[in-house]
Amino acid sequence: MRRGWKMALSGGLRCCRRVLSWVPVLVIVLVVLWSYYAYVFELCLVTVLSPAEKVIYLILYHAIFVFFAWTYWKSIFTLPQQPNQKFHLSYTDKERYENEERPEVQKQMLFDMAKKLPVYTRTGSGAVRFCDRCHLIKPDRCHHCSVCAMCVLKMDHHCPWVNNCIGFSNYKFFLQFLAYSVLYCLYIATTVFSYFIKYWRGELPSVRSKFHVLFLLFVACMFFVSLVILFGYHCWLVSRNKTTLEAFCTPVFTSGPEKNGFNLGFIKNIQQVFGDNKKFWLIPIGSSPGDGHSFPMRSMNESQNPLLANEEPWEDNEDDSQDYPEGSSSLAVETET
Repeated sequence: MRRGWKMALSGGLRCCRRVLSWVPVLVIVLVVLWSYYAYVFELCLVTVLSPAEKVIYLILYHAIFVFFAWTYWKSIFTLPQQPNQKFHLSYTDKERYENEERPEVQKQMLFDMAKKLPVYTRTGSGAVRFCDRCHLIKPDRCHHCSVCAMCVLKMDHHCPWVNNCIGFSNYKFFLQFLAYSVLYCLYIATTVFSYFIKYWRGELPSVRSKFHVLFLLFVACMFFVSLVILFGYHCWLVSRNKTTLEAFCTPVFTSGPEKNGFNLGFIKNIQQVFGDNKKFWLIPIGSSPGDGHSFPMRSMNESQNPLLANEEPWEDNEDDSQDYPEGSSSLAVETET
């Protein structure tokens, strides 16, 4: 009886947590819906008097709004990609691993299994990266998200504002969402500013639209500042071909820690996220190369092109820590184990 109550309580708590996780998304959606009403109706249709200005404002606004909403939708509803079956332990291997009590033997078992897989990163101690929750050998750049309760390929972070784990399958969409969010806020702020001044000087009658126009400028500027910082940080990550986790903790390869291990050069780094076809760079359509299980490395590129071996690596100020973080930054919630 007591066990049944505990299971029911645990299920209820999980359900509540699942519902509450959508609160940040709901807040963003409500703010966006209000901004749409305030800009289209209160500014363009009520405050702006010139018909030509109204048409231009509305056309440009809706063009940006469509891409902004489209990328936000893709960021939320594109499911994180998980490792395929060949990285999972077979039933027999799982039984052998769990029944073995000697850590050194378990470590050797994982080494033997990893020889058949394209895995080149290790833990801080040099062991094969293994997830004891999902019972799989982690592919390179893969981490376990405790919020999503699964291993995510090329995990970057878990973002509460999209209620989703950002990784290989949706990182491009997340970057586009940040870019169009910055453009959306900038466009609103620049077009609203002149009417803000007119209301401030009393050149326009103090009507209901005044509140919406004044508050619209304030909200647009506030979000613009925070989004520019976040977008700039992720642009820096893309230019180095790093994830947020890799920026905080240097990845460890079979040869040792290497903070520029996946850095292929500026153009190739961008192509690792957006693909080779530039016509898809601005459109939220999946175009990232590969399957998310393995990635080209700097060492391999240097062996193929000896000129790269003489290239000076960009300096980083981060600590060459070998353990992956459990904490979070102020801009993105990290929940990797």
